[in-house]
Amino acid sequence: MEKKRNSRNWIIYGLLLFILVALVSSQLFGGLFNRQQPDTLTTEEFVSHLKEDRIVEVVYNASTATLTGSYLESAETAKEDAKQFTSTWIGTDFATTMQRSSANTNLEKWDIDTTDPNAWLSTLLTVILPIGLILLVVFIMFNMFNNTNNKQMQFGKSKAKKAHEERPTTKFKDVAGIDEAVEELHEIKDFLTNPQRYVELGAKIPHGVILVGPPGTGKTLLAKAVAGEAGVPFFSISGSDFVEMFVGVGASRVRDLFEEAKKASPSIIFIDEIDAVGRQRGAGLGGGHDEREQTLNQLLVEMDGFEDHQSVILIAATNRVDILDPALLRPGRFDRQIVVMRPDLKGREQILKVHSEGKPLAHSVDLEKLARMTPGFTGADLANLMNEAALLTARKNKKLITMLELSEAMEREIAGPERKTRVMTEKERRTIAYHEAGHAVVGHVLEHSDPVHKISIISRGQALGYTLSLPEEDKFLSSRNEMLDDLAVFLGGRVAEEIFCDDITTGASNDLERATKTARQMVTRYGMTEALGTQVYGEANHEVFLGRDYSATPDYSEATAQRIDEEVARIMARAHEVAHKVLEERKEQMDLMVSVLIDRETVEGQALDALLNNTWEEYLKNEDEILAKKAEEERKQIEDDERHAAEERARQLSMLPPPGSASMAIDAPPPSKQNVTLEDVFKGKADLDELVQDRLGVERIKKESDKGLDTESTAGEVRDEQVAKEEAPEREAAEKPREKRHAKNDEK
Repeated sequence: MEKKRNSRNWIIYGLLLFILVALVSSQLFGGLFNRQQPDTLTTEEFVSHLKEDRIVEVVYNASTATLTGSYLESAETAKEDAKQFTSTWIGTDFATTMQRSSANTNLEKWDIDTTDPNAWLSTLLTVILPIGLILLVVFIMFNMFNNTNNKQMQFGKSKAKKAHEERPTTKFKDVAGIDEAVEELHEIKDFLTNPQRYVELGAKIPHGVILVGPPGTGKTLLAKAVAGEAGVPFFSISGSDFVEMFVGVGASRVRDLFEEAKKASPSIIFIDEIDAVGRQRGAGLGGGHDEREQTLNQLLVEMDGFEDHQSVILIAATNRVDILDPALLRPGRFDRQIVVMRPDLKGREQILKVHSEGKPLAHSVDLEKLARMTPGFTGADLANLMNEAALLTARKNKKLITMLELSEAMEREIAGPERKTRVMTEKERRTIAYHEAGHAVVGHVLEHSDPVHKISIISRGQALGYTLSLPEEDKFLSSRNEMLDDLAVFLGGRVAEEIFCDDITTGASNDLERATKTARQMVTRYGMTEALGTQVYGEANHEVFLGRDYSATPDYSEATAQRIDEEVARIMARAHEVAHKVLEERKEQMDLMVSVLIDRETVEGQALDALLNNTWEEYLKNEDEILAKKAEEERKQIEDDERHAAEERARQLSMLPPPGSASMAIDAPPPSKQNVTLEDVFKGKADLDELVQDRLGVERIKKESDKGLDTESTAGEVRDEQVAKEEAPEREAAEKPREKRHAKNDEK
């Protein structure tokens, strides 16, 4: 239909252009096609003919100084045979000359033409052509506006992306680590697929479900999974797509979105980042705020106007539920709030398993250990971690992802990539070493702080060095003693600079910021001070211009504010004193750690334990043995990984047809533990041919695996016998006619 419309438009444009060219050509070149060409006379010839009374008529064009008319070739020529002529007048006044010849008997007419012969062209250029161009532009614009596929004038239409023909392929099995949220959404999916079950019981499915949680926890993935499981149209739009520069566009798009969803019901509408349009009404500056409120009002009307059992469900996602309008969250609109928080240990392990599919992990990879090393990571963080590990493995030209790459990817996720090329002076390196050693020693000594896993003075991201401390388990509550010890650990770097360096530096800026924020929260949010009691000061999550107030107004007096500042300063001073006492008592240990850090740059594992526990001398005596043992373990681990890879290769190879068989078709193998496909193993036809040639060497590969796979050693022989049995009837059928022919020949 679109092609026909375009072809028709081009035909119309072509006809208009042809008519315009024809008109111009006829005027410009029309005289070239006259049958009789006039004679050209000079001015002297014209004057001579005029004196001889041979001019019959003449017209003088004053604008071009040209003469046109007819004349007699001789005095005996009749007027009927007069010939046309043209001439250029050069001389004095033409009228005076003609008046002197007024007595000529053959001169019938003479005249002076003062009009412009090209007046039609000037008229065309100044009047007709602009009007024609305007009409042409109007015609083109009219066709553009009427084109249904053109969006120039459809800014009031919804920008929702409709996944109707291509429904989302995401399923609940693709969602891991948030089992409670999946269980809640199973009800929504069941209603969309089997609504009659709920109607018979008089139940009403929630009109709206809002997913609340930090960024990266899988809210959008959950919405796609619901649509993929239910197999219904899925309308996806962002909250910011509703509001444009034109007034009323947001409300119009809301109406259009719900109309489309109702036509395609049962369906799902998903609004991502709904806080962009659903913030609390009643405050703000400028007309844009009023436009947003108008959009929100229309959204409230559409949600409340749902008819029962209409099978249109609205799913929204936000990480700022505290600023949403209360009318939006009331029952009847968003009936159900599903909290999607950061996954726990078990959830992180499940997420890592999902994102490790299709990646060749070494047999030594322990996903549970990796999950323990990543507390606080969201699903998006874990997905990025696995991808970074795969990239690091490819960078090293390795074929298997090991724990080494996974640990490096985790540190890159936390602190950024290493910057080994950064050049620093010896004094700066020593200052950084004391700073990081101060964090580590204070964190190791204090009872309620997290264990120290690694110290490095190699720059990562914006940090000049870092001390990696990881909790032993997930923590959902923080005690006062834990927070006080954390404050001392934060200040350990600055205190180390004060004691061991000539001067303090700016390297502790982030530590001081985090420590001050924690101390203020202890005073104003958690009531952990005796001086101010168990009272909250200031409204929680209070921000200006977000549907609340025009400015931040504290709900306590100036005197109370001064007491808060004094209490924060007291807590910080106490943490500083604790850190100073710990480091002052361990100067020799600090000097030793700094010398080791400057020499090795990174310390972890048994070496770090020896430094923190003052057993460094004993460790040095056994270091060669420890390193040799560690190297041996790594070698055995590599051999074990290679052996498992060989077993997997042998298993894939055993599924090939025997050599020389007519068919080389390979059925899809069951997924292995490492999720290795045949394409990953063979890497093209060349490898496939090589593996076919090595078919007879399967026994050797399996013996090297030390698994005693004797039952599979005769797989090729059994398959050959099976093929022989299947082909026996065909061979017998082929032999019978041959035997009959031989018998007939013998009789003859």
